[in-house]
Amino acid sequence: MTGTRGYAVRVAEDPADLEACFAVRKEVFVREQGVPEDLEYDEHDAGAVHVLAVREDGVPLGTGRLLYGEAAAARTGGDLAVGSLGRLAVVREARGLGVGAALVRAIEEAAHARGLTAVDLHAQTRALGFYERLGYEAYGPQDMEAGIAHRSMRRSLP
Repeated sequence: MTGTRGYAVRVAEDPADLEACFAVRKEVFVREQGVPEDLEYDEHDAGAVHVLAVREDGVPLGTGRLLYGEAAAARTGGDLAVGSLGRLAVVREARGLGVGAALVRAIEEAAHARGLTAVDLHAQTRALGFYERLGYEAYGPQDMEAGIAHRSMRRSLP
């Protein structure tokens, strides 16, 4: 667990943590952004590494997931050395506190621990600047996912 400014980020390792991750995603993606619930949850959730940010009192603030191996290769052009960061979500009241950046770094640490050399993601275009500040570079054309404009990005891991 990594402690930061009144919250901690950890790998979700038990059913309660996973439930909290899914609750944050439902709040941000389904309720706030209008993503259909049947698109938000997929077959990759079971094998993914999920990270969770929680306030000191245990209230969930954010989540994200890392796909690796074959699940990631399908999204990253077939390269088994590249992980796929996705489903990064921070609840409205925690935005601007550094939670998103802490989640990204935790996902990168999980990728590095699995021997991956880079992390790929499919960012909503309004979040490009956030990821660029964290060292990600956009590539390829813009496309639509769940009715929202996205762009692929990648960062090599140190």
